[in-house]
Amino acid sequence: MSILKQKIAKLPPNPGVYTFFDDKRRILYIGKATNLNSRVGSYFTPRSLPLIRGEGAGWRPIEAMIHKVADIKIQETDSVLEALILESNLIKKFQPKYNVDSKDDKSFCYVVITKEDFSRVLILRETELEKTDVIASEAKQSNEMKIRLPRPFGARNNKLIYGPYTSKKQLEIALKIIRKIFPYHSNKQKTEKGCLDFQLGKCPGPYAGAISKEDYAQNIRGIKMILEGRKKNLLKKMEKEMQNHSKKNEFEKAAELRNKIFALRHIQDVALISEPDPASILPLKRGGREGKGLRIEAYDISNISGQYAVGSMAVFSSGEPDKSQYRKFKIKTIEGSNDVGMMAEILFRRFRHPEWPQPDLILLDGGKGHLNIAEKVFKELSLEIPLVAVAKGLSRRNVKIQMTNDKSISKSKFQKNIQEVLKDANLIKNIMDEAHRFAISYHKKLRKENFLVS
Repeated sequence: MSILKQKIAKLPPNPGVYTFFDDKRRILYIGKATNLNSRVGSYFTPRSLPLIRGEGAGWRPIEAMIHKVADIKIQETDSVLEALILESNLIKKFQPKYNVDSKDDKSFCYVVITKEDFSRVLILRETELEKTDVIASEAKQSNEMKIRLPRPFGARNNKLIYGPYTSKKQLEIALKIIRKIFPYHSNKQKTEKGCLDFQLGKCPGPYAGAISKEDYAQNIRGIKMILEGRKKNLLKKMEKEMQNHSKKNEFEKAAELRNKIFALRHIQDVALISEPDPASILPLKRGGREGKGLRIEAYDISNISGQYAVGSMAVFSSGEPDKSQYRKFKIKTIEGSNDVGMMAEILFRRFRHPEWPQPDLILLDGGKGHLNIAEKVFKELSLEIPLVAVAKGLSRRNVKIQMTNDKSISKSKFQKNIQEVLKDANLIKNIMDEAHRFAISYHKKLRKENFLVS
């Protein structure tokens, strides 16, 4: 155990996949993580020691497995999206006992790419595969399809399948991210008439003639390479294609590829951090009640030299963005470039609403000045809520965290689970990026409305 803890302490706070081995080097379990250090460490805390000693009666199989772990290996990824895909590919390849035993086979889900002139991309559960003509014979022999398939599907030859995935919700989020880069047609009807996806730009309109068959096929190729864990190869291929278009003076196509390359390198997969790992055995607490999780509110300001100034409140519940709780504020009392004053205004206005759920933790985009003004607001309102200022710099890549100096708050309110959140720099960055995105979108909306009026 001491050796494992030493190894865990050295794990990076980055996205990736972890593998648990027993003392005979057999794979017990494979999981994904937003923060490898935090996720893997959560299995081996004092609260889980009864499990480690083998006292696992009444616990799920995935939890009772912990005392068998003799070694841990990790593979880092560039994003949570890639961790999700890598996890699926490894589970499919090695079929670990506790991944299979902890999940009903029929609840696994798969990405299905149809074999048509304009391929569709679908998500189907195991039970739906049984009712649909979905298994391609060539896929059965391919590297990405080394999974145990029911015999009735083996001879049918019209679709490709990727999976299994353990969470349909996360798979839907993943495809939503991928579809923004490589849009595709998903409806069974071979038309874009009345297609909301086409109107929203999710479908490139192959049947409306809005995209060529060749360009559509390239989108599908990109999706396949991502699902096969070949993003780096895909980027190299796209960069080469972009250069070729540029040499031919096809600047519009070169620009389109440039934008897709940028999007692939800067995948915003904040939503994928939300769903707990199936093996999570340490639920977050709020007020002593397990399962409620933490409510984190993140605040950001957006303006141009004080013009069209707005504030945003993004809300994460149990690590998941809860967009129904998001709030936006049009600055009313502050003029000129005064972000600190604007932050004070939106905090005052936010806590005039006692009917809104109270947060366990507040994150402020900014530095010491924002933290100081927030402390003053809270003292005036008699609030005791942990406050943290997050400074990210011009590149918004690195985070610098400053916690409140109020000793009464730091002693009584900075619970252990909050401290764990604050150790997760990647999680904090993603939350603040979401608050920033929400503020920027509202700011741009106000500017556009003013432009149209003038």
